[in-house]
Amino acid sequence: MEGGAQQSSLWEPPEQDGGPGERDGGEGPPEVRRSQPLFIHGSSRQPPQEEPRASSLPSIPNPFPELCSPSNSPILSSPALGQGPPREGTPHVVKVFGEDGVCRSLEASAGTTARQLCETLVRRTRALHDHSWALVELHQHLALERCLEDHESVVEVQSSWAPGADSRFVFRKNFAKYELFKSNALLFPEVMVSSCLEANKSMAHSELIQNFLNSGSCPEVQGFLHLREAGRKVWKRFHFSLRRSGLYYSTKGTSKDPRHLQYFADLTESNIYYVTQGKKLYGTPTEFGFCIKPHKVRSGAKGLKLLCSEDEQSRSCWVAAFRLFKYGMQLYRNYQQAQARLSQPPWIGPTPLRSVSDNALVAMDFSGCTGRVIENPSEVLSVALEEAQAWRKKTTHRYSLPAACHSSPLSAAIHRTQPWFHGRISREDTQQLMGRQGLVDGVFLVRESQRNPKGFVLSLCHLQRIKHYLILPSEEEGRLYFTMDDGQTRFADLIQLVEFHQINRGILPCKLRHYCTCVAL
Repeated sequence: MEGGAQQSSLWEPPEQDGGPGERDGGEGPPEVRRSQPLFIHGSSRQPPQEEPRASSLPSIPNPFPELCSPSNSPILSSPALGQGPPREGTPHVVKVFGEDGVCRSLEASAGTTARQLCETLVRRTRALHDHSWALVELHQHLALERCLEDHESVVEVQSSWAPGADSRFVFRKNFAKYELFKSNALLFPEVMVSSCLEANKSMAHSELIQNFLNSGSCPEVQGFLHLREAGRKVWKRFHFSLRRSGLYYSTKGTSKDPRHLQYFADLTESNIYYVTQGKKLYGTPTEFGFCIKPHKVRSGAKGLKLLCSEDEQSRSCWVAAFRLFKYGMQLYRNYQQAQARLSQPPWIGPTPLRSVSDNALVAMDFSGCTGRVIENPSEVLSVALEEAQAWRKKTTHRYSLPAACHSSPLSAAIHRTQPWFHGRISREDTQQLMGRQGLVDGVFLVRESQRNPKGFVLSLCHLQRIKHYLILPSEEEGRLYFTMDDGQTRFADLIQLVEFHQINRGILPCKLRHYCTCVAL
């Protein structure tokens, strides 16, 4: 890079097999081994320039430099006060964990954002490039986790952790990250949203939500929540209201009289976290707990504002509203930028794993000389039903594998190479994995059945609930096939079954859209 100009995007050294002697004399960047941290240049900030001195003033040495440099001062920056704010121009080591517990160290500048770091890890793991990858802040000792927003500084978040705390970053999928811009009517129930402005009182629910997303005018989110009293293990039920000025609860039923409203939490000086083990650590009434953690609370449970909702939909609504109220239009800009990146050509390198998403699949009609895209929803449904019926009528000789005694080991286990297959994972682990990666419609995985040794299970999320469908192998006239509806619809293998239900709903409540996957760092 000539002229010493700072890079405008992330740079990662290429992987080479040459020895140490190839580093000298080359024009490219030096080789970085796997055991060494990767350096990530932030593009959002410029290094501070030294202020020019007046030429008429003599240069007088400072006898107490440590008092004028708080970041380097042993007096003002003791370990008990934390790491302090990140300094520009100084590389910081960031450790990121995968869902398998493997850690990778990366060097990042102070301006590196969560999206930049995720894109680097996507390239390193050769994963499918989409906007569902996320960096999760996890406090294991408190059972708290939250997904970092794309614009947040990773180094700044890491510097807010208490020294020695059991906190880490986790790289994983989060399909619910931008779901509030796709299925907002489902995410914000009508009973929980009302307008604070008299001019918007007559607006319909869908118009109110869309007006909120377009203009940033804040409706009021309200509903009952369980609140844990400070210093006690007692939970009480109050009616809460979330406004631009903060979160309030009423001391008298659902009254919104200012005399009965108690100020509970600030939005700008706090972050909202999911509680993963609420009943075990905090005795929550349900499993749908969340927590408002002020920035000044660095370690320990003291100062945490613990809340608990009745169901997952209510909790998702509160968390999404909190994010929108805090970040405003910045959140929507993050979503737009993520969508724009998907339309750009991918990086030059190895082809990532093949994936079929809902955006890449359209209904087509090939009955004529040339194919055409079916745009009428009613016609799409009719074609899907006809195709499903045609699958039932087809003979098994055309779409079946040979019998087990004549089939090769590769064809019998070809589904094990697919990213949506998770082997012998239990039902409980399946629900936890899908819950961590986002409970949105169409999230799925395939696993081996624990009750039926020869069967498999398709686990699918619909309406924020996880349902499990048994897949049984069957044999007819020496041919092996798989079915979920007692043989009415037959598939040669699990790959064919999954690809069919990515286009057709079949007996499922929705199509298969996003598969749960875990990548190795």
